[in-house]
Amino acid sequence: MSASLLEIRDLTVCYGGIQALHGISLSVPQGSIVTLIGANGAGKSTTLRTVSGLVTPSAGSICFDGMEISGQPAHRIVAAGLAHVPEGRLVFPELSVKENLRMGAYLRRDRKGIADDLEWVCEFFPRLKERLTQQAGTLSGGEQQMLAIGRALMGRPRCLMLDEPSLGIAPLLTETIFTRLVDLNRERGMTMLLVEQNASLALRVSHYAYVLESGRIHLEGPSAEIRKRPEVKTAYLGH
Repeated sequence: MSASLLEIRDLTVCYGGIQALHGISLSVPQGSIVTLIGANGAGKSTTLRTVSGLVTPSAGSICFDGMEISGQPAHRIVAAGLAHVPEGRLVFPELSVKENLRMGAYLRRDRKGIADDLEWVCEFFPRLKERLTQQAGTLSGGEQQMLAIGRALMGRPRCLMLDEPSLGIAPLLTETIFTRLVDLNRERGMTMLLVEQNASLALRVSHYAYVLESGRIHLEGPSAEIRKRPEVKTAYLGH
């Protein structure tokens, strides 16, 4: 297995008097897709929000490429090469598709590189190319998800964190998006940490999986093996 790009150790997070994460540890190797699955409220989104600097941990360590990033402001974490595609997409609805994509490159100053990446993202998601001048708020849910991913890619991240990318999206567009994510991993070696409600899909596209229950890691292992576990089949795969 490749060296770990993102390493979380004994991470604890509290919201007021409620403990959301109980000392969880996980690794995301360079060039891999790692998934976090679990029921609503298990702590999956909290994990991503803490890694990206939106939530301050109570204890534990988060290292990205050997650098401690826990407690750092979000813009520094983005600058280090970690991009977060949030649940619900959160595009800028009044801005055009092109303006949204350019917002993803706000920390960059290389104009030609930005222009080249804009062209590449539009080739990667052809629907965005067709809608560059359209207001983002008028796109379908699936198109907005493509835009949110494309916006993150404009920052040239080394690791992409995706929170529920299939949520509220038609099945056909979901398949398109996940096919492109797999392509991104295979062709460009993009490292990903994926939180996904569709456990079957998440386990199919990922290399390694962690099952989170009530803020604790309940199971972990290669995704193909986790798919075979009877308790996972019963709880998350519907059989």
